[in-house]
Amino acid sequence: MKLLASVFLLFPILLCSQSFEKGEKLFVEKKFNQAQPLLESFLKSNPNHLKTIEYLGDIAGYDKLWDKSISYYKKLKTLKPKEANYYYKYGGALGMKTSEVSKFKALSLIGEVRSSFEKAIVLNPKHIEARWALIELYLQLPGIVGGSESKAIKYSTELRDISPVDGYLSRGRIEEYFNRYLDAEEQYKRAVLIGGSKICYQKLADLYKNKMKQPDKAIAVWEEYKNKKR
Repeated sequence: MKLLASVFLLFPILLCSQSFEKGEKLFVEKKFNQAQPLLESFLKSNPNHLKTIEYLGDIAGYDKLWDKSISYYKKLKTLKPKEANYYYKYGGALGMKTSEVSKFKALSLIGEVRSSFEKAIVLNPKHIEARWALIELYLQLPGIVGGSESKAIKYSTELRDISPVDGYLSRGRIEEYFNRYLDAEEQYKRAVLIGGSKICYQKLADLYKNKMKQPDKAIAVWEEYKNKKR
């Protein structure tokens, strides 16, 4: 009888575990609408389960429900304050929220967005995505509220030390943003040379097609990529 009682006590735990595993599988398959109710159900019984909270935060972000996403990521920071990626995701969701609120409200959030990305780098000095986010932040912000080309270049230089491809791509992004297309071309070419990924070729081709108005060069870039993949 004791054995039977143990089985009945264990049964709800097994069901919860299966709920998470199925929800996780659906999440990985990007079937977010199906994954969400399973993960939410699991979270009710396991309110501090980090992976479930993160998945639900990601789903909320995918649906552009920024307040909900921010709430999940904020909880993650509280539960595990030394995990760099949680600060990065929190800063990203907060940054996306600024695009949907008044300029005054957005300005009040920028400091926390910036500090979240900076905290991610402190916790993980090799965090690539946080540096990309800071580069974009410093490019997009007006100078009067903290925008800075020199700071964007600083993080791009750091990226090059960590990941040369990201370094050249990010520097190309900076040069392109300031309409220095020949300099951007040179950076993207370096990224193609050492990286050779589709994104490297795409950045160079897009520059030729959309900014330098040289569609023939864009076509040649894609032909080179296709020949390389054969």
